Order: sequence, then C-alpha cells, then structure tokens
Amino acid sequence: MYVPKFFEIKDWPEISRFVTDNPLATLISRADEYPVATHVPLELEEDEHGEMVLSGHVAKANRHRTLFESQPDVLAIFLSPIQHYISSSWYHHPNVPTWNYMSVHVYGHLRTVEGERLRQSLEKMTRYHEQISSHPVTEEVLQSEIEKQIGGIVGFEIDIEKVEAACKMSQNRDEEDYRNIVAELEKLEDYNAKMVAKKMSEIRRID
Repeated sequence: MYVPKFFEIKDWPEISRFVTDNPLATLISRADEYPVATHVPLELEEDEHGEMVLSGHVAKANRHRTLFESQPDVLAIFLSPIQHYISSSWYHHPNVPTWNYMSVHVYGHLRTVEGERLRQSLEKMTRYHEQISSHPVTEEVLQSEIEKQIGGIVGFEIDIEKVEAACKMSQNRDEEDYRNIVAELEKLEDYNAKMVAKKMSEIRRID
C-alpha cells in the first residue's frame, strides 16, 4: 500500500485498536488467473508463543480455502467506515479533490487450525462480539450448534509478517484548508462526512 509520510501510522497500539474495532477484513490470496478475496471477520490475538496472530475461518464450500496450502502468503485489508470525498472547492486555492479514509494492511503466512484450537477460536469470537447484546448468547448455549457447524468450516491463523497503516485525514493541508474541510463536512447531511469531520477535529484539536 502506498502511504505518504503525512498519513503513515506506525504506533502498534493504535494499529491493533483499529483492527479490533474494524474486524471485518478482506482476505486476499494469489490464484492462477486472478487473486481470490473473501470478506471475513478476523480476530487479533496472542498465540502460545506470545506472538500476535489473526484468527478466522471460512466455509469449506468456499473456493478460497483450497488455496490455503498452495498459497499460504496472504494479505488482510481492514477498512474503517470513516471515509468521505473531499471536494476541490473546499480549498482556498485550486487543488485536486481527494478521499479521506483509514486502512490497515496485514501481510502474513496462513496456516489452518482444527480440533480444540478451532473450537476455542469460535468460542472466543462469539464471546467478544456478543458483548453488544443486552442478553448475550454464551458459548455454552451455542455448544450444540458449534458442534454441528464446525465440520463445515476451515479455521486458520495468520502469522503477521508485515503491517502497513494509513490514516489519511488531510494532514498535509494548511490550517485554513484543514478547518474549512472540517466545516464543509459538518454541513453535509451524511453520517460518514460527520465522522470524518469528528476524526479530523480530534487529530488537530479543532474546537
């Protein structure tokens, strides 16, 4: 991923929070003719060696899983819903339009997991995401369903080898342009626009 210095994020705690907050990733593998991609939630966790890995699973019926052994080097892309078009008219001098967004690319080596390790991964994922419910379903309640479904999926872990992170929020603009972009975004009746304005205000402490 091309990341100009203005927008590059290297702080691991910030990157890990981003991945945890935006778990639905696009998992990409090489294939014969075109790359193959699957949209799948991935969990960032520590393995038994104290190393950070990404864990997830796909259906056995998914063609993607046939590449896991022959093409184990993969890319996982995490995108934030906080993104919006930035109009040229919002600058105080002529300039090209752009798009503000946040993204993390994780490159690594995938290996499949099964048995108790896969079961634990499913239980952990369920327990974490069920926190949003006022009446969360526990893994104990889902135990029979998990046992029924586990034969139809392939679990995996990705050993993280390289990470690239971008937070492109007009940091390369001067103060006048920056404040005007925030103001124009706030005027729009659009949730994403307002979220980008909020993020930009946090970055430069705009009151």
